Amino acid sequence: MANGNSNILTAEQEMKLRQPIDEYVGKIQSKIDGLREDGTDKVVSMQSRIDNTKRDRNLTKEEKDRAIAGYQRELETAKAVEARNKDQISKLIADAENYLKAHYDTEYYQKVKASCELEKTAAKEKYSQKIAELEREHSATVAKLSDHKEIKDENYVYKNRRFDAKLDLQKDLQEIKDRRHDAFTHKYHLIDLLRMSKFTFGENMAQKWENYKYTFNRREFLLKNGLYIAIILIFIALCIITPIVKNSPLLTYNNVLNILQQASPRMFLALGVAGLILLAGTDLSIGRMIGMGMTTATIIMHHGPNTGGVFGHVFDFSGLPVVVKMIFALVMCIILCTFFTSIAGFFTAKFKMHPFISTMANMLIIFGLVTYATKGVSFGSIESTIPNMIIPRINGFPTIILWAVAAVIIVWFIWNKTTFGKNLYAVGGNSEAAAVSGISVFKVTVGAFILAGILYGFGAWLECARMFGSGSAAYGQGWETDAIAACVVGGVSFTGGIGKISGVVVGVLIFTALTYSLTILGIDTNLQFVFSGIIILVAVTLDCLKYVQKK
Repeated sequence: MANGNSNILTAEQEMKLRQPIDEYVGKIQSKIDGLREDGTDKVVSMQSRIDNTKRDRNLTKEEKDRAIAGYQRELETAKAVEARNKDQISKLIADAENYLKAHYDTEYYQKVKASCELEKTAAKEKYSQKIAELEREHSATVAKLSDHKEIKDENYVYKNRRFDAKLDLQKDLQEIKDRRHDAFTHKYHLIDLLRMSKFTFGENMAQKWENYKYTFNRREFLLKNGLYIAIILIFIALCIITPIVKNSPLLTYNNVLNILQQASPRMFLALGVAGLILLAGTDLSIGRMIGMGMTTATIIMHHGPNTGGVFGHVFDFSGLPVVVKMIFALVMCIILCTFFTSIAGFFTAKFKMHPFISTMANMLIIFGLVTYATKGVSFGSIESTIPNMIIPRINGFPTIILWAVAAVIIVWFIWNKTTFGKNLYAVGGNSEAAAVSGISVFKVTVGAFILAGILYGFGAWLECARMFGSGSAAYGQGWETDAIAACVVGGVSFTGGIGKISGVVVGVLIFTALTYSLTILGIDTNLQFVFSGIIILVAVTLDCLKYVQKK
């Protein structure tokens, strides 16, 4: 780029500014390297040799022991040299760092930064002049033409020239941005060499912030966070409107706890279906699973003989100890939910059936069986002591939240720290490539459905405790949309292989908070479905746009 401003530094001038800094620090670095050669560097080398020798299967035990003993002697010598030179190296590093603090910003970086700002202004002026020149040339050319086709061709050429000018501007701006970024990072490159990649917390944060600004893209940011921003703005508006309409604030301690308490069972469902969405699937049977689990748990944990029967048989578990009833109810919820998710997983994995179909079939079968078996009746409340044993309140704090936190931690560990989790991402991203690399797509798919069933069972059991029973086949209707929507809002992509547990948590909290806020405000339940539908539509649209951009 032409340098029409004397305050804009050329590449040669910039290097001349940096040269004294590089020379001063470079001399110190050479001294440090010399001191480290027989000390720190040799310690690292010897430790590496010892580790390699231990793993070497071509050597006998005696050969390994003999080699390691030799390396150990050299290691001890190197450590002694390292200890002897430690203070001297520390003084040299301190000298270099003090020099950088005194000279780097004032004598180099700030000047480059100011030059880049001027260069940016010059680039934009150059672009404006180019556009004005193209406009004049285009107007003059069009004035001479009379043929419609020639005018159309000229308009096309003019449009392309404007586009080329814009590309040139973007190229110039990127070069300026790269120049300023390189000037900023060069200081940390010098520190990296001095300290052998050891940075303070503040230095790490400064580099992360700089990298964020350097890579920031407004379009990508809005695609990724636009929905969050919109929902947060809606929630802020509700926080402002609620005190005016209802004469009570929305964000109170009790309301926040109520939101978290309602979100906790739903967290299990969202975590379960998130694994299926990660495989580019879904689950339409979640609501019916909850109804089935709630009914099962209520029947088992009911106080005395049940008021209704199952296939005409009235169960009575009153003879069992309370703790046994609780555990038995949880086990049955997990077994039933896992049984049906395993069926859906088998058909999905074995016959390449879309999860939409296999889980829809599950939804119909479960609802039909439970409704027919129980005649659709509600089984009343569970034993009054059970909720306080499963989810007691400690100083007003609902411990059901801790169950959800534990589930989040466990599923995060499975996704991020286990082979199954890595395979889940691989199969979701590209199942054919995963199969070629030796991953069993069948096992991963069925495993994801089984994990979902376990989480659904836990969620139904906790919801039963939270609601003191009231299990019926109709309970949980529509919960699948909330769980799926929470995952999509949280960034788990329907295209597969993309998603984080943190996003699922945020999605569940957003949906629960929004629903709770609208309920407090007195918004009709049917209109709340409209809000949910719009949010889902926007979330999936943004997800599709991100996918198209990636492709």
